[in-house]
Amino acid sequence: MELDVLDRKAADAFDGYIVRKDLVRQFARQFPVPTYVVEFMLGRYCATTDEQEIQDGLAIVQRQLSERTVRAGNEELVKSVAREKGQVRIIDIISARLDARTDSYVAELPSLKLRDVRIAAELVTEHQRMLTGGFYAEVTLGYDATIAQEKNGRPFGVDGLRAIQLSQRDVLERLAQARARLTTAEWKALLLRSIGLEPGELTERNKDAVLLRMVPFVERNYNMVEIGPRGTGKSHLFQQVSPYAHLVSGGKATVARMFVNNANGQRGLVCQYDVVCFDEVSGISFDQKDGVNIMKGYMESGEFSRGKESIRADGSIVMVGNFEVDVEHQQRMGHLFQPLPPEMRDDTAFMDRIHCYLPGWDVPKLKPAIFTEHFGLVSDFLSECFTQLRNQSRLASLQNRVFFGGALSGRDLNGANKTISGLLKLLYPAQDEAVSDEDLEWAVRLALEVRRRVKEQQKRIGAAEFRNTHFSYTLGAEGVEKFVSTPEL
Repeated sequence: MELDVLDRKAADAFDGYIVRKDLVRQFARQFPVPTYVVEFMLGRYCATTDEQEIQDGLAIVQRQLSERTVRAGNEELVKSVAREKGQVRIIDIISARLDARTDSYVAELPSLKLRDVRIAAELVTEHQRMLTGGFYAEVTLGYDATIAQEKNGRPFGVDGLRAIQLSQRDVLERLAQARARLTTAEWKALLLRSIGLEPGELTERNKDAVLLRMVPFVERNYNMVEIGPRGTGKSHLFQQVSPYAHLVSGGKATVARMFVNNANGQRGLVCQYDVVCFDEVSGISFDQKDGVNIMKGYMESGEFSRGKESIRADGSIVMVGNFEVDVEHQQRMGHLFQPLPPEMRDDTAFMDRIHCYLPGWDVPKLKPAIFTEHFGLVSDFLSECFTQLRNQSRLASLQNRVFFGGALSGRDLNGANKTISGLLKLLYPAQDEAVSDEDLEWAVRLALEVRRRVKEQQKRIGAAEFRNTHFSYTLGAEGVEKFVSTPEL
């Protein structure tokens, strides 16, 4: 692989935080773990442009992954090693639950099919995400022969735990300093390479759509729908790239798991993760009649109630699904929200809470040429920066610079502002950096388009209150009013 200009600039600016993305794919199919776990290991040993160091690092990563991931059929072998040697180190997704009978926590390690592993309460308190579905970690699993001989004894125990994600807290400053050394076009290209795509193979529309997919990671309580053809990698970003996102695949979504369990007060997914993504959304239904109403309330205010107390959360909601036909045909048949579940499909109040309808048909199908072989940022560094960007807002850069037209309602403005803020955070991670007019206009046009697409569907369903969809904006007090359309119309 030849290093290009961007590779050299990135290596210079992000020393120690970049990794060659083709190496990641080389391992991703070999071992039963998501991409960010592989990248975490590569980032530790191969974050360099020196070919010899990369080869040495690859050998270490290969050895560690093959020793520590448990392949199907090897479960008993690994347990036997733990018994003979006293302990064994594995990489697995670890979750925990409270066993009320013994008043202690027990952990679950699915790759070893162990459901009742002893674990110290302090470890569970330190890593609360264990209680809501778990996370990937390097686990030191111990075996105690004396406990094995007790009645109902639990011989296996977690002796040590190291979460697979960055623990440093100053990553955002590093990102902001290094970003300042690249132009906007170079930075966009590096962001795309960081999630494994080669910007040279994408059109400007393609790039915009992929960048929009990242907005829920940097913006709190952001509601997005993406529907498009199959095979464009809609769920990839939410499943493989960030440990702060959770993918809910088709089937029943329970109110207890999503929001709060009324029996024990256990907080649900929207409290634990930055992004909750519903995959294959057409097959999802709630277990309770009011599930959709609780979701609507949450999407509006970021709150839901348990008894008398009101609980705030800032998890973004993303729904992805597939069209059975192309977008032009879909528009002739009905409207673009048709693939949603029946209880949401024709509900204009539900649609009104969607900040962004991402045009899934603008993302190309994934083929080998689209994947990059160049350097990108290590996923866990990027996702750690994304999660810290959620605490900021970029709305100050709009003041006295952008004026919206009269067709936008309060919810339209809210949706557009959130999208603009998210896009500007992606482009300018430093809070005090000046945003150029060109980049500001790019974000405003994109935000108005994805919100107008929602409004056009409401209009199609026949609600008279949504008939004015002529979204416009003016840049600067002296500027000219410009209108934004949705290309598929």
